[in-house]
Amino acid sequence: MTDLLPPEFARRVVDAEGVRIHARIGGDGPPVLLLHGYPQTHLIWHHVAPLLTAGHTVVLTDLRGYGDSDKPPSDPHHGAYAKRSMAYDQLLVMRELGFDRFAVVGHDRGGRVGHRLALDHPQAVSALAVLDIVPTRHAFQQANTDFGLGYYHWYFLAAGNNIPEHLIGADPDFWVRTRMDARHHGGTPFSPHALDEYVRCFSDPAAIHASCEDYRAAASIDLVHDDADYDAGRRVISPLLALWGEHSFVGRHYDVLDVWRSYATDVQGQALPCDHYVPEEAPDRTAELLEAFLQGRQ
Repeated sequence: MTDLLPPEFARRVVDAEGVRIHARIGGDGPPVLLLHGYPQTHLIWHHVAPLLTAGHTVVLTDLRGYGDSDKPPSDPHHGAYAKRSMAYDQLLVMRELGFDRFAVVGHDRGGRVGHRLALDHPQAVSALAVLDIVPTRHAFQQANTDFGLGYYHWYFLAAGNNIPEHLIGADPDFWVRTRMDARHHGGTPFSPHALDEYVRCFSDPAAIHASCEDYRAAASIDLVHDDADYDAGRRVISPLLALWGEHSFVGRHYDVLDVWRSYATDVQGQALPCDHYVPEEAPDRTAELLEAFLQGRQ
């Protein structure tokens, strides 16, 4: 396999209380943690990460259940893949690397992990950037026919009885490539090497099951945690940058900044000329906006 990251990005496997998290680290300066979404790995940042290394120590990880990180056993309440559990992994990784306070940038599922990390450990998160998402709680509360059709995978992947695992496992290559192609609009094409790597990692039955558990948690235990925080008035207190694709479902169906202002105290952001996969479709502009946002916030 072709490594899409420069050699300066050292590989590291960090033990997060029994869950081994695969990480890459490069650059120098204030730390920033980059978190990927579904069905990718840390390589979704292969364009953006090198552009941030001049002024930052850049940490990229595979979330638990994804890539080359561990896939812990699931449980009936889906707690192993609650965003609270996934966020705690990342906190432990950054502590092990020597960073008690750091910025977080998350795309898709990684944005939801970053959101939970900023709520549960506000002292650790100096700034939070979320790419092409609105909060899980808001998405489910406002779900309608358009949401059900556009985000059908949220319900499909959360289904029980091993149904999605069985169907996806029959042809994971088809699932990954068609899911991604359906949500790309102009901009930089996907790297064939990155797509091959996503398929390699996702072809592991344990990864398919873990990713389904991620979505089952989102539709159950994550909502319990999110409702409790919202009802108690807990909001993200670190500065929050929201970026989204103007052609994405998020960009076409939500007033993104208005939504996030109900969940965070200091919100800014804008749309980019792309669809869902912001770091791969519009990498230069993404890096430029992230660099401007992170300056002086760490």
